[in-house]
Amino acid sequence: MIKADVLVIGSGISGLSYAIKISEKMPEAKIIIVTKADEDESNTKYAQGGLAVVTDFDNDGFQKHIDDTMRAGDGENNLDVVKMVIEEGPERFRELVEWGTNFDQKDGHLMLGREGGHTENRIVHHKDITGKEIERALLETANKSPNIEIMAHHYVIDLITQHHVPGKVFDLEKIDCYGAYILDEKNKKIKKITAKITLVATGGAGHVYKNTTNPLIATGDGIAFVHRARGKISNMQYYQFHPTALYSKLDGMLFLISEAVRGDGAKLRTKDGERFMHKYDEREELASRDIVARAIDNELKISGDEYVGLDCRDMDHEKFMEHFPNIYQKCMDEGIDPFKQLIPVVPACHYLMGGIDVDRDGQSSIKNLFAVGECTNSGLHGANRLASNSLLEGMVFGHNAAMKTVELLGINDFNFDDLKAIPEWNEDGMKMMDEMVMVSYLRRQLQEMMSDLVSIVRSNDRLAIAKKKQHEIFDAVNELYNYSILSPKLSELRNLTNISYLIIKHSLQMKENKGSFFNRDLV
Repeated sequence: MIKADVLVIGSGISGLSYAIKISEKMPEAKIIIVTKADEDESNTKYAQGGLAVVTDFDNDGFQKHIDDTMRAGDGENNLDVVKMVIEEGPERFRELVEWGTNFDQKDGHLMLGREGGHTENRIVHHKDITGKEIERALLETANKSPNIEIMAHHYVIDLITQHHVPGKVFDLEKIDCYGAYILDEKNKKIKKITAKITLVATGGAGHVYKNTTNPLIATGDGIAFVHRARGKISNMQYYQFHPTALYSKLDGMLFLISEAVRGDGAKLRTKDGERFMHKYDEREELASRDIVARAIDNELKISGDEYVGLDCRDMDHEKFMEHFPNIYQKCMDEGIDPFKQLIPVVPACHYLMGGIDVDRDGQSSIKNLFAVGECTNSGLHGANRLASNSLLEGMVFGHNAAMKTVELLGINDFNFDDLKAIPEWNEDGMKMMDEMVMVSYLRRQLQEMMSDLVSIVRSNDRLAIAKKKQHEIFDAVNELYNYSILSPKLSELRNLTNISYLIIKHSLQMKENKGSFFNRDLV
């Protein structure tokens, strides 16, 4: 058994900033960060556009940012949380800079971008790899902290709660978290890591769909194992589809064409060259993501085409290459010259607004379990996330959760008499799968079902069929899980089945269309 004061699950902006804050306040605390891939692999790393924060108080202001956030979220946001995050934003941004994050400047002033849904230029950025730059700075800071240990390629199987304690009565109203069972991929061993406080910062669940802008690690692990531990989960029906991912004939992770490109003047056109956004919203290309994604989806259904075009030909070429060097290079590598051709784009699963219910300090419904970032329903995003608000959320809630954790560790009111009774992981009777074809097949079936029936536009009939199909897949996955020695791929499939169940369940409960959720039978 490995003991820690704080166990952090995930190494993106939420998990790292949280760990750094605790380390600074309590250098004697033992902090373990586990991440299932390389230490720098996270959703944060792939955030292109930047971080939305008010810095230009002459032209912008907190109220404008609040209004934009509430409008994008279709009023489903928690106004108090929105105010808190936006008003704390400048201070958290200052800390990022102090930790060594570089943001683009010109003549000593921040260069501010603008994306869909924003009424002012307020996006601070580092070229088109803002997330990667933030990840670099945070990892360097964390690695300098002697009381932070990062365990890469360690995959969380399940949280440890009192239902793992032999003879302990499991009370759904009083669930405690004691840490997690974690698979050490290198040594093929499942470890028991206990902790006074556990933080879930596992990011999104994009790979529940065929096409997503998310990295391969985004399989909804945190939401799934909190759900299995009987933690409260909500708003899973709200999944944002990014309007402009680079079209590919291959399923999987699609390259994101940042919304900031449209913010700088790119226009959407059909394959025949006709503009169409004016038919859907007066803001045209700068409408919120749900509107643009549904507009593209509708145009593709009308035309039967596989993609629409993003027109960058009339943009300032020098400025484009300065602001979006990686997007330019990716297009050229694919044989697309964005200054001469339309960039083929399609909507792709991008950001989950729902997840683990948390309060303003990131505390979940399970005692001593915190959660921060995309895996949560914090109240910030409502029914649809405003572009570039997610990195801000990770910083603000990461800070609040860290301060609350420091407070709880100081009180030291932890009853861990039961820990000695918690057994090690038992694999007796399990057998090694001699082939992964069943896992691959079931994952593909699940993703195709979700993409065809529970995507940008839903209907009652589609959701009813999806519910039945999901149940069949769940039974097959559960049978595999019950007799097989665990692997990350099998565990990810198990988690994705939980995620699909929650999305379908919460979609069926909706009585009106809000934000990113659209059921054509509710019009």
